[in-house]
Amino acid sequence: MNKSDFYREARADLPGPLAGVRVLETATTWAGPMCAAVLADLGADVIKIEIPPGEVGRYISPTLPGTTVGFAHATVNRNKRSLGLDVRRPEGRDIVLELAKRSDILVENFKVGTMAGYGLGYDAIRAVKPDIVYVSITGWGQFGPYQNRCGYDPLAQALSGFLSMNGSPDGRPTKAATFFGDDLGGLHGAIGAMAALRHRDQTGEGQHVDVALLDSILFQSNGLPSLGALGINPRRMGNEFGFAIPANVYDCKDGSVYVGVLLDSHWRVAARVIGHPELAEDPGFATSAARARTREACNALVAAWLAERTRAEAIEIFEREGLAIAPVNTYAEAARDPHVQERDMLQPTRLEDGKTAPIGGPAAKFSRTPTRVRTGAPGLGEHNAEILAEIGIDRAELCRLQETGVVGPRPA
Repeated sequence: MNKSDFYREARADLPGPLAGVRVLETATTWAGPMCAAVLADLGADVIKIEIPPGEVGRYISPTLPGTTVGFAHATVNRNKRSLGLDVRRPEGRDIVLELAKRSDILVENFKVGTMAGYGLGYDAIRAVKPDIVYVSITGWGQFGPYQNRCGYDPLAQALSGFLSMNGSPDGRPTKAATFFGDDLGGLHGAIGAMAALRHRDQTGEGQHVDVALLDSILFQSNGLPSLGALGINPRRMGNEFGFAIPANVYDCKDGSVYVGVLLDSHWRVAARVIGHPELAEDPGFATSAARARTREACNALVAAWLAERTRAEAIEIFEREGLAIAPVNTYAEAARDPHVQERDMLQPTRLEDGKTAPIGGPAAKFSRTPTRVRTGAPGLGEHNAEILAEIGIDRAELCRLQETGVVGPRPA
């Protein structure tokens, strides 16, 4: 199938499958903004509310080269509208409550009790919007012994057990290179929001959705917590697997590739390809259990064959034989890959400073309601006037709110 075939029945009149859904985001840094970014990508109207002079994520460095916009802000706040509002002040709180009356979902990721302290907790919001879907994303959740602790991404990675399994076998426990817990928390927040929205549409009932980074990592830990609960602690294996041998990073003449032999039938082909057909049925190599005992020899044989070839040569031969292989790319190399480009995973986007940069596109593809990066991450308060006009605040009142610092940024 080519791209035009997939999108042959696409509609052009909708931003995505969540068109018509209104989301308020009162969140910071990554987990909450990621949840709202997923909803925005799916077509929801997301109003990002942040206290002037802007939330932390807006200022994470570095900036995108040639622009004044931080890479994190540009990535996670695309497709949103911005309202600069001091929600800690009574007038700011009242504006949020008024906006909530017209919204379907509220997303927040502050420490437990923070929003309630502002008068914007779940009970306060549902008092004005009984069927609201209120999504709270924190490190440890709304209840439990650790609910009041600081709950940042690497702490959740550490406590969950993930950190202990990540890294090289002879190295130290290593955090993920990305905001792993925050990303998973954001995704589960979006999934939870959509499930709760479905329930609301069927029953009229809103609810509080509680997502913990810890829970999200444990859920996505491939059953390892169950093994741990039963007293089994798997050993750290770096780039290898216990059930697939050989599977590792190997060096070619011009870079590295990842090779994975998952099935015994694959091994029989691989043995022939690397010049050792006699090992296809050899009792010491024929089964994954046997290859687990001869792991070092398997790795050495594959490594020797790959070392004599370029990546392109190795990939062409392995793909022709139906074997699993991929280049170990840098992100720069991945960005130039024709498959990544065909999948629209980096989309030229106009930023708030007028420059254009490639911004990560939505992962899920919809044949009927396509999604895309419609707008770049907004400047702080870029949509103040239009958002506040929707709840009856005119230009004169907006100016007063800006002068008093309730709405920001202040006029120059």
